[in-house]
Amino acid sequence: MDVPVDVPPDNKAQDVQVDRQVSPKALSSALRKLDLFLLPIATIAYFLNFLDRSNIGNAKAAGLQTDLKLTNRQYSIALTVTYVPYIVAELPLTLAMKKVGPHILIPTLVVSWGLVTLFQGFVHSYGGLIAARFFLGLTEGAILPGLVTYLSSFYHRQVLGKRLAFFFSATSLAGAFSGLLASAILNMEGVSGKRGWQWIFILEGLLTVVCGAITFFILPRDLSTARYLTIEERNALMLAHEIDGGATAIHEKFSFRHMVRAMKSPQLWMVFAMFFGNGVTLYSLAYFAPTIVQGLGYKGISIQLHSVPPYACSAFVAVVACYLSDRLRHRGTFIVGASIISIIGYAMFLGSTDHHTLYGSLFLQVIGAYTMAPLLSTWMPNNLAPYYTRVTGIAFGFISTNSGGILSTWLFPTTDAPRYKKATWTALGLSISIVVLAIMNSLFLGIQNKNRGTVPVVQENLEDSIDSLDDLGDKNPSFRYIT
Repeated sequence: MDVPVDVPPDNKAQDVQVDRQVSPKALSSALRKLDLFLLPIATIAYFLNFLDRSNIGNAKAAGLQTDLKLTNRQYSIALTVTYVPYIVAELPLTLAMKKVGPHILIPTLVVSWGLVTLFQGFVHSYGGLIAARFFLGLTEGAILPGLVTYLSSFYHRQVLGKRLAFFFSATSLAGAFSGLLASAILNMEGVSGKRGWQWIFILEGLLTVVCGAITFFILPRDLSTARYLTIEERNALMLAHEIDGGATAIHEKFSFRHMVRAMKSPQLWMVFAMFFGNGVTLYSLAYFAPTIVQGLGYKGISIQLHSVPPYACSAFVAVVACYLSDRLRHRGTFIVGASIISIIGYAMFLGSTDHHTLYGSLFLQVIGAYTMAPLLSTWMPNNLAPYYTRVTGIAFGFISTNSGGILSTWLFPTTDAPRYKKATWTALGLSISIVVLAIMNSLFLGIQNKNRGTVPVVQENLEDSIDSLDDLGDKNPSFRYIT
């Protein structure tokens, strides 16, 4: 693995170092251990999160809407209800994570929503589905901002992007795996008198409960409690955070002032707006890709299987894009590129009637949306510090994403099938807006860096420099934004 040791010359945060250097060997070893023991656990948790939230799309294609006698409006309301408690729970639960401990809160949330998903397989009415979706949103709400915050306290800014790309590949893999798993589970049609779509919820929910229970025993609270790290490796990781302008939050106390500072940051609101557009496209595809494929003429299990390849391709592209983004310490151009891929996909969908072309356009739509998600999720915490400023930005970003999810639930009524022109034009317009906002944010951050010049920061000792960074965060003259 390519492990950067020194922050590039444009980041003057290294000036706080007087006589301490990161040990390349210790840092490399520590990152390798985190990649083996921590990152896969977080990725599996998010994989299950996305799988259990979006599998209702597979269930709908397998007969849920017909069996429960739901109108299009009722189905959209059921999807919307998921997001209301989801959004409400995000910020307070993410802020509480440091107090409660992520090693307790994250597994608790995983087990809780797994149980809700499982019981979703026993609903027999519209009211029952509404109740299930409400509690699903309540229990899932903090998991994404919580996991991103959790990972950003272990990985410093310069290496976070490619890890979040791997983490967010869980969404692509969940989209692909959901189709494959659903096609297999549908063979249980009629077992114990239950429909195939009911077994989708029951078995996938049971899988989540088991995985969540195991997670209780293996997640560390923070760097200091990761038993597989040596003292030298822990020190290397903490020092890498300090050099790169980040913070592990081990010593930081809660501060409303830092939350307010986040909300006064222009970069937060520009990325916030981009998150909304990405949320619309991301969840539109998550919920309705099987429906779109069905509209192209595919039937039965073939619907589930044909929804798999676009997600598999998007996972590969996302990882490559974020790896290059980390290497170049730049996000904006990659987000613009992902948006343009989406734009081409939506334009193809609007401009053609050929089924092969329409199916090919779905690849581009999925690749664009699912590549953009990890890039945006890295860009937000990269440019906000210290810990509670960063947490506020992360939570606001995912609140925006899920607000976009609410809009997505109303864009695909069956009366618009199979062309879904209103939804496609909406997604096209939002993708164009993301291009504009990404360029604006990159220019703004670049100007901020230039205005800070090359002001040296010299402290009497390292402890003073850490206190200064904790107080000023990204406002510290030594902090350099990642454009």
